[in-house]
Amino acid sequence: MSRRIEKDSLGEVTVPEAALYGAQTQRAVENFPISGECPHPDFVWATVLVKKAAALANVRTGRLESSLGTAIVSAADEILIGGRWLDQFVVDRLQAGAGTSHNMNANEVLANRANELLGGERGVYSPVHPNDHVNMSMSSNDSVPAMVRLAVLRGWERARAALEELAEALGEKEREFDTVVKSGRTHLQDAVPIRLGQEFGAYRVTVRKAIDAIDAAAGYLLATNLGATAVGTGVNSDPAYRGEVIRVLRESTGWEVRPPADYFQVTQSHDDFVRFSGAMRGLAVELAKIANDLRLLSSGPDAGFGDIVLPAVQPGSSIMPGKVNPVMAEMLDMVAFKVMGNDLAVSLAGMHGQVDLNVFAPVSADLLPGSLTLLGNAARVFADRCVRGITPSSERLAAVLARNTALATALAPTIGYERAAEVAKRAVAEGVSVKEAALRMGGFDEATLDRLLDALRLTEPGLPGE
Repeated sequence: MSRRIEKDSLGEVTVPEAALYGAQTQRAVENFPISGECPHPDFVWATVLVKKAAALANVRTGRLESSLGTAIVSAADEILIGGRWLDQFVVDRLQAGAGTSHNMNANEVLANRANELLGGERGVYSPVHPNDHVNMSMSSNDSVPAMVRLAVLRGWERARAALEELAEALGEKEREFDTVVKSGRTHLQDAVPIRLGQEFGAYRVTVRKAIDAIDAAAGYLLATNLGATAVGTGVNSDPAYRGEVIRVLRESTGWEVRPPADYFQVTQSHDDFVRFSGAMRGLAVELAKIANDLRLLSSGPDAGFGDIVLPAVQPGSSIMPGKVNPVMAEMLDMVAFKVMGNDLAVSLAGMHGQVDLNVFAPVSADLLPGSLTLLGNAARVFADRCVRGITPSSERLAAVLARNTALATALAPTIGYERAAEVAKRAVAEGVSVKEAALRMGGFDEATLDRLLDALRLTEPGLPGE
């Protein structure tokens, strides 16, 4: 590989000749061979968008020469619109604090490409300079957190659509199973009847509530501290820059991007990242609960609950022929575990920002978009390859419900708790249904018991038999 020599403030650096990046990026590549993962695609998109917005804002304030700004914008559009040069964002996700290495990677790529568009050469940085022009009015301390915010908002749009699909799939089963009556379970023991549709309706509401909670957290991410520069004061930026860069981002995204209530607070604190991550953790907890319920309800087919049948999407065992496992629910559990672990890391990063800057933005830049990708992908395939194919084990449900001693609960308003408990105990001791046990004890005719023990009516508010 042919290489070129570049210089930075520390001395000479050898850079691949074909690279659009330069000396500072190369140092970071050599310093941080950590995860082997380059930046998340949404973070790259947000990075380039922020740099484009800054160039336009600086041109509007009159600080950046129009021809240079136009070249930077054109270079940015080749990435944003044309999908070019994505392989030039090469700094490891786990890198120097504040994301300075990533920020300089973007500055160098855009400067080199802008110079080429102006007839210059890579590695010369004239007339466009990475720091003086691409990074004008900016610091890593305000640009990188802004990039994280935009990356998360973009990722949430996709993940939200997938979660809406999951909620709708659960709603379809809620309606389909509305008349399927089964034994409820509390403490993993038999309980009063419930409709299978009511269980799935609860899952639908759970997902919808989680979407609403993340929506609320996402609203805080619309406030960006671009123009804060190093510590919030805005030093080295034109006074009009803050308003202009917000205006450009609104025009570019259609989102209600806004300045923060306090530039110093947003520079010091990553509370908005922690809040959003916590909302995703809440979703992950609930998705794991749903996955585990479906694993229990489908367990068997003979030695478990056996209430429902999950679609068979792949063989389940390398040694047991014919075995089918709840693989999609297991996958959803694993995604939930990962998201909850990511949340802990984001929380720790939020905790350890000191004084006037939280330097751990790269943690959120890595984990927040990553969690959104996992949740969106998992929700979509779980809806398509699991939820929509679920069927009830109708005969088994009816047989189990007929033996359910919790049906004696329906007799309590008529004969009292103690007497109803005797009916339940007799049903267990004699191996008969609650109806048969009550008939043997006397005091009821068959028609009255049929009315009191109507399982479907017991799934709605009211007194049995009324």
